[in-house]
Amino acid sequence: MPNWELQHCCDHDQAVFIVTIGVSTVVILALWRTVLLTPFKLITVFLHETSHALACKLTCGDVESIQVHANEGGATQTRGGIYCIILPAGYLGSSFWGMVFILASANLLTTKIAAGCFLLALVVVLFVAKNWLLRGLCIGFIIFLAVIWLLQETTKVHILHHIILFIGVMNSLFSVYDIYDDLISRRVHSSDAEKFAEVCPCPFNGVAWGLISITFLCASIYLGLLSLARIRGYLSLMATRQGVYEDAFTEEGMIAQCDGWLQLLHKSSPKGS
Repeated sequence: MPNWELQHCCDHDQAVFIVTIGVSTVVILALWRTVLLTPFKLITVFLHETSHALACKLTCGDVESIQVHANEGGATQTRGGIYCIILPAGYLGSSFWGMVFILASANLLTTKIAAGCFLLALVVVLFVAKNWLLRGLCIGFIIFLAVIWLLQETTKVHILHHIILFIGVMNSLFSVYDIYDDLISRRVHSSDAEKFAEVCPCPFNGVAWGLISITFLCASIYLGLLSLARIRGYLSLMATRQGVYEDAFTEEGMIAQCDGWLQLLHKSSPKGS
C-alpha cells in the first residue's frame, strides 16, 4: 500500500514551497481589489467556466458557448448533460485546478506539462469563445506564458514554476471567495449553488462548499510537500548508487573487486589441488 505519511519535513525545497505559497497568498490578498490582479481573476473565472463545460461534455451534453465578463463573472451555456453534476463543477473545478497547479509546481517536468496543457486549453477556447474579452484574455495569457517559458529555457530567469504555483493559489483562494460572496456575504439567487440546491436538494450550504474548497487547498499543500519528499528520497538514492558505481572504477575499487574475486575462486576451488 502507498505510504501517505509525511516524514522529515521540511528541507530547503519544502520550505521554499511553503514560503512561496504564503507569499502568493499575501500578494493576492493585498492586491485583491487592484487592477494588477484582474487578469489572474479573469483567468480563474475562465477555469471556473471551463469546468462547467467539461462536466457537460463528460455527461454527454453539448456546450453552446463560454463567456467571461469584465465584472469577473462568466456564463457557460449548455444543452443536455446531467445538470446536478454540471452546476457544482464550477466551484469544485476551481478548487481542483488550484490543487493541480500547486502540485505541478513542485517539479520542473510537471510544471512544464501543466503549462503546456494550460496553453493548449487557451488555444482551444480562443476558437470557441463568444465574446472578445475572453478571446483577448486567451491571447494575452498565451503570449505571457510563452514569454515566461522562453525565459525559462534561454536565460537564468527560472520563474515558470512560480507562475504556475501563483495561478494555483489564485484559483484556490478565488474559489473560497466566490463561495463566500455568492452564499455567505450575500445570497445570489442566480448562483450555481442556489440553482444546484433547487435541482438537487441536499445539505450543502455556503459553509459546506467553503470547507470543501479549503480542504482541496490543504490537501494540495500536503501532497506537494509529500511529492518533494519523495523526489528528495529518489535523488538521494540515485546519488548513492552513482557514488557506488563511480567508486567501483577507481584504482582502490578495482583492487578491492579483484581481491574479492580471488577470495571467491579460492573458496570454490577443490581442497588439496
